[in-house]
Amino acid sequence: MIESDTAAGGSWQAHLIDDDAGIGRLLDATRRIAVLGIKTAETGQPAYYVPQYAQRAGYEVVPVPVYYPEVREILGQPVYRTVAAISPRVDMVNVFRRPKDIPAHVDDIIAAKPASVWFQLGIRNDAAAERLARAGIDVVQDRCLLVELQAVGK
Repeated sequence: MIESDTAAGGSWQAHLIDDDAGIGRLLDATRRIAVLGIKTAETGQPAYYVPQYAQRAGYEVVPVPVYYPEVREILGQPVYRTVAAISPRVDMVNVFRRPKDIPAHVDDIIAAKPASVWFQLGIRNDAAAERLARAGIDVVQDRCLLVELQAVGK
């Protein structure tokens, strides 16, 4: 297989999702979402209230905080320290990390084999997105999960 092909044999660029129809399909196929970089309620930040909204919309949210080593539970769910440690696997990894911090997580995400990775609004890392897409993982960049869930009526 040539390097530019995914495991399924198609072009890796097909895994870069940036249209409403593709996002709708992705959200319909998603049940479990790991939130990498989730924050605690006290912060009042999007990295808490976006996954909280997803949970209220019926998705199972699996917290993967980067900080808060003492925290054992967020949103009533046990905390994991890596995405690959989550079992059973998640459908999506929702990323709340600065673009420059994402490369350190790519191997962990690929090892977890999620169907998709979602970089939140304002987060874009084309090199990381390409690596994930080449691994056969759908990637959404620079979009707010909460806004997109509301757009599809969730």
